[in-house]
Amino acid sequence: MQEWVKSLGREDPLEEETATHSSILAWKIPWTEEPGRLQSVGSQRVDTTERLSMHSLRLALTNPSGKTDSNGLQFQEYLISELKNHSVLQALTAEANAWEPRVVSTEVLQAQEEWEAVESIHPETGSRASMDQPGQLISFSEALQHFQTVDLSSFKKRIQPTIRRTGLAALRHYLFGPPKLHQGLREERDLVLTIAQCGLDSQDPMHGRVLQTIYKKLTGSKFDCALHGDHWEDLGFQGTNPATDLRGAGFLALLHLLYLVMDSKTLLMAREILRLSRHHIQQFPFCLMSVNITRIAIQALREECLSRECNRQQKVIPVVNSFYAATFLRLAHVWRTQHKTISDSGFVLKDLEMSAKKSPRRLLKTLETYLAGVSKGQGSLLGTQKCSGPQAPHSKDLTFTGVCDLPSHLSEGTWLI
Repeated sequence: MQEWVKSLGREDPLEEETATHSSILAWKIPWTEEPGRLQSVGSQRVDTTERLSMHSLRLALTNPSGKTDSNGLQFQEYLISELKNHSVLQALTAEANAWEPRVVSTEVLQAQEEWEAVESIHPETGSRASMDQPGQLISFSEALQHFQTVDLSSFKKRIQPTIRRTGLAALRHYLFGPPKLHQGLREERDLVLTIAQCGLDSQDPMHGRVLQTIYKKLTGSKFDCALHGDHWEDLGFQGTNPATDLRGAGFLALLHLLYLVMDSKTLLMAREILRLSRHHIQQFPFCLMSVNITRIAIQALREECLSRECNRQQKVIPVVNSFYAATFLRLAHVWRTQHKTISDSGFVLKDLEMSAKKSPRRLLKTLETYLAGVSKGQGSLLGTQKCSGPQAPHSKDLTFTGVCDLPSHLSEGTWLI
């Protein structure tokens, strides 16, 4: 028993009745002006159907001389065993054997690799998509609320809220030092120091959102980025993983950056400092410098240098945030006006720490004046120079000295938690 299939002389593809027990390729061959030279224009892979027999198949080729069906279309019938000797099938086979794949240019391959790399970037860990509102910015208050609600007891055990003094140092501090922090504010102070003990957890969606927000606000990008990668070096971290640069400041360093970029006025300041950090001569690692400013703020809090201002405002976290921003502003001003370079970083930070802890109120007044000028459209950290000169590309060879890296005889009293 043999079953037959017709291929009509029109533009439609072959119907699904051109398959056997195992899937086969059915070639649709339209008739041309020369009956003996039919041209293959495509192929279609058809799934196995229940309509055809395993034993025989007849392929009908449209031909001007052949049988005519009820619709007036012409066709010619062949047994599948006869096709191997047919000139059309031989021509098709020769054409397939002569085909060679097109050579792909190196530009196309490079573009394909770059596109695949983009597809592999996810907002949380770089290897998996965010499960917690991907791409959404996070405010400082929302991030702070997270730490206020989670259990931080294991980190709180590590903190030392104040500096321990003995002998004459203790007596001098008691007689001439700043006042003690009010009892009702000590829990808030301890929270700040506890956050500074927490590291960056790439598996925590909130931590990922903080990093994403910092990156997007500083760069102006609307797209998520990987939590590990060279783009963090471009922002001034020492490596591809920001977690490795938080020594002595913990997650508080990232909260301070978040505070800086989520307010429109301080965001302008942050971007100006970032631009200064990319100066072709005065370049410095922006985020690493920010971590060192956070360390200074922590030390000032532990030495009770901020207690008077905290008692006056009846708040701790806003005072610490403002002190951080004011200290960063002061550093940028000194760096620009005194033409400092990366080789001066350790000494600049040391002097900055001493002056900031000595006169925190004056420092905060400077920040207030700057932000008031920004509100009026007059504030400019970089002045008229606007950081002239080309921007320097990020260099991994910069030797940066932080407040924790100074020799002991130069950094007495500066070691942080």
